[in-house]
Amino acid sequence: MPGFLVHVGAQVMCLHAGQAMPTVPNPRVTVSSQPTVLITTPYVVAGCTLPPPPAANGPCVTAQWLSGTTRVFSNGQPLLVQSSQAICAPTGTPLLIIATQPRISAL
Repeated sequence: MPGFLVHVGAQVMCLHAGQAMPTVPNPRVTVSSQPTVLITTPYVVAGCTLPPPPAANGPCVTAQWLSGTTRVFSNGQPLLVQSSQAICAPTGTPLLIIATQPRISAL
């Protein structure tokens, strides 16, 4: 899916207002002077407000991306774009890409 490339400084959150950050940035491609993120990069989530069992199955701890670019690659891997989808563990809820750089888009 097309969209703006996601970089390390992008605002990414879980559905429960936890801040998500990439564990390994991709320094080979930069946008807005910041490294981009590959689809294979796991995210860590901090500050998730979903309660732990038995009240719920939270909080969100990590997330893995399921979709990314289809025509643009770095190191042989797809990059993340604003329309990319992710699943958090252990909750199974998605991540939301709230804000990213508005200059470079990709398919």
